[in-house]
Amino acid sequence: MENTHFESLYPENSRFEEIEKIIGFIKNGNSCQLIGLPGVGRSNLLGLLSFNKNIREKHLLENQKWFHFVNLNFSEIRKKPFYDCLKFIFLALSESLRERKSYKGAEERFATIDAFDKVDEIFKEAISAQDELVLFAGLKRAIDYLCIEKKLTVVFLFDRFEEYIPMLSAEFFANLRILRNRAKYRFSIVFSLNRPLEDLVGPILFADFYEFLADKIVFLPISDKPGLDFRISYLEKTSGKHIDKKIIEEIITLTAGHGKLTRLCLEAIISNEQNNKDLKSYFLNLKSIQGSLYEIWYSLNPEEQKMLINNKLINNDYLQNIGLVRDGKIAIPLFKELINKTLLHQDFGRAQQLTFNPQTNEIRRGDIVLSDALTSSELKLLKYLLENKGKIIERDEIIKAVWQDSKSTEGVTDQALDQLIFRLRKKIEEDPNNPSCIQTVKGRGIRFTDS
Repeated sequence: MENTHFESLYPENSRFEEIEKIIGFIKNGNSCQLIGLPGVGRSNLLGLLSFNKNIREKHLLENQKWFHFVNLNFSEIRKKPFYDCLKFIFLALSESLRERKSYKGAEERFATIDAFDKVDEIFKEAISAQDELVLFAGLKRAIDYLCIEKKLTVVFLFDRFEEYIPMLSAEFFANLRILRNRAKYRFSIVFSLNRPLEDLVGPILFADFYEFLADKIVFLPISDKPGLDFRISYLEKTSGKHIDKKIIEEIITLTAGHGKLTRLCLEAIISNEQNNKDLKSYFLNLKSIQGSLYEIWYSLNPEEQKMLINNKLINNDYLQNIGLVRDGKIAIPLFKELINKTLLHQDFGRAQQLTFNPQTNEIRRGDIVLSDALTSSELKLLKYLLENKGKIIERDEIIKAVWQDSKSTEGVTDQALDQLIFRLRKKIEEDPNNPSCIQTVKGRGIRFTDS
């Protein structure tokens, strides 16, 4: 069987610098975070590691056969409990070995001979008990077999991991540490996210795994020229149409080479029979391109959105690291135009009002389901604050409401509550350091207001 994944067609120098950094972390037995804006190609990069042998050989040389990458799209199990997550990881590991076994070329299969059969046997035995502890014990056996006996380096690629944030617990990361401690330097994880875990969940939740992730972040630039050139060539080939080079250059200027935006614009040109002199206006009127731009907008927190609207773009490391701001300016002209023509004239404060739906257990900010970006503790806190809007709530009351499922709330410190409140402020406040929603009433407690 040939490798039929689209990523296997990309040139070997695609995303070279970013892959080189990731491989560097993996070789040292560490894990890392891959951070990028929506649509820049995080999933694509993970696909290159999983399915493009030429790229693996370029970075790992002949040792590539001893590395096994397992691609897991966490959007498939969003809002699923931990047992389903374990099953998902175990099944993905088994299926990836089956797929690798079926590839042509002895050197590709050499290190994984009989590996699929053995892991599949362990999986079927563990899943039959329908017990979380038994399933995890089976996963440990599989990792022991692959990493210790077969001497493979197993790398889990956790794609779109931000979609699993509401279901995360300290237990999740404690179990990852157990797997890593058994396999040592032959086990790594790449967490693909739209922003660092520290911003999404706070370091306390993933404290057990923190040492393997601390300061190990790879930011994905907006554009990758080798990959972009390939996509343009592939699009022309499959459509049977040639795109004028000047139009391509103008599109890349408008999109800054952003992968998804560039592709959507090119597809619009190919399918449109009319000549459009004003490409910027034409693209901004297309629903597909609007949707991609709004994906970027809604990935930002209220503070960052306000900075972009007010054109105060200095001293924000995140916006610069992800490439959205360059030299104090918005790097994507189409995105800047969306802000100037549409978002700038909206009632920004009204759009940020929060509502809780008890039937769906969802909290929304305007049309956005904010609860999808909140951890379990953050959701409980915000829900409790919304239910008691305008009241001054004592800190002990909040602790009991948020940590009610714990055996005891006596061990919950004021520092833990303060950190939780600050993380929540970062996700809902325009200025977390001068909050207007979650207000501290000195000596009395906390009051929530969004009016």
